[in-house]
Order: sequence, then structure tokens, then C-alpha cells
Amino acid sequence: MTELLNADAIAGALASGYWRVSVIDEIDSTQNYLRISNPKPGDLITAEYQSAGRGRLDRKFVATKSSALLFSFYIEPTIAIKNLGYLSLLVGASITNTLNEITESESFKCKWPNDIVFGDRKIAGLLAEKFGSGVIVGVGINVSTSKEQLPVPHASSIFLATGTALNRNLLLVQILNSLELTLKDWESDKDLTPVYRKLSATLGREVRVELPGGVNIEAIALDIDSTGALHLDNGQAITVGDVIHLDSKLSK
Repeated sequence: MTELLNADAIAGALASGYWRVSVIDEIDSTQNYLRISNPKPGDLITAEYQSAGRGRLDRKFVATKSSALLFSFYIEPTIAIKNLGYLSLLVGASITNTLNEITESESFKCKWPNDIVFGDRKIAGLLAEKFGSGVIVGVGINVSTSKEQLPVPHASSIFLATGTALNRNLLLVQILNSLELTLKDWESDKDLTPVYRKLSATLGREVRVELPGGVNIEAIALDIDSTGALHLDNGQAITVGDVIHLDSKLSK
């Protein structure tokens, strides 16, 4: 039987008081909940089920109840956020490192701009939105999702990818302890781009970038910079768009 999320168990295992975690059984969206709750820095809401979860570009994020780790948190960074893209990248890299550590794998990677993948299949997605004096970041991770429960063919879950059955309470604790250190490093002006480059599933690959407005670009992804922009071998720097890996078996 799948374990339920437990706010007391999570709080008791966190490394510090940086995060304040609340658990809700069912909700429309953890992102929406924080937006209307006058959040304070470090507030985090996680839910067993979202009826109106969404990802980038207002796409739906659907997950069977208690099969995913769904949470949103609010932070007020002490440094100026010129580009939300970079915040998404560093959060994604931190979570990806945690997934590799907890599953003893090196196969979880970051797909620019907001996805975590295992091979060609999406395991998790992120969404960062400016709000008030800070940012709300939403995360959805398929943990125990079965093949029949997957919302789209190119998705997967931690269990399907690795065979590892994870306790979501312990997974969230490990993610948050790591993320606290990552955010503090970022606020101390530490360059975290090398960490992302090492974990990137996109750099060095031939990609098609689908830009808003229906414009498509095909090029090789070369690098990312400190704003989170993706640099292509045609000289362009992309700050928003969907990326398809053209050598992926799922892109055909």
C-alpha cells in the first residue's frame, strides 16, 4: 500500500527550519494554493492529488492520487532574479542529483528548460512563476506511477525507470535538504552552471526548438549561461521554448 504524506514526519526529518511543510489530501493546484495564501518564504504545500495541476504553457499535469510527489514552494531570493529560467535550472539540477543519489543511478538528467528525464522519458516537470516579492516554484514527480497510469506515452516514473519503490516522505525530505543548500549557494553567488551542464540531457544534441508563435529552429545545443538561456550553434540564445531531441527514439 502506498504511504501517505505526513507533515510531522517530513518536518521532523528536515535538516533545519528553512522549510515549513503543509500536506493537503486533495486540491485544485498547489501552485494556486500558495498564490492565494499570502505565503512567507519557505512555505511549501504538497498534496496527494491535484484536480487542476498544470505545467509550463498552462499544460495539464495529471497524476493518479498518491502516485506522484506534487509540491509548490515560495521563496524570496536575496539576489535579483533577472531570469526565472535559471532558477528553474538550478532547482531541476538539485532534484536530479537527489534522484540519482537515492536510486544509486546516474541516468536521471535535466532536459532544458524544465523537465527531468530518464533516457528519453519524462519523470518530472517544474514551473517557476514570479509572485509578489518572490517566486513560487511548482514540482511534479512521477514516483510510483504504473505504465497504465502514465498521462502521455513519453512519460515514465521513478519506479518504472529504476525498479526502486520510494517512500515519498523520505524523498521529499532528501529533496528539500539538498535544495536548501543549493539555494543558499546560489544566493552566495556561487556559479552553479557547471552542475547543470554535467546533468544536461540536451547539451551537445541536435534539437528542434519550438518557439512561441509557431517558429521552429533546428540546431545543436551548445551551452547554457547564468541566465538559464540555451545557446545554439547558429548563434541564437533561447530563453523560452519547447525543445525536442531530434535523435530521441520518441521524437520520430
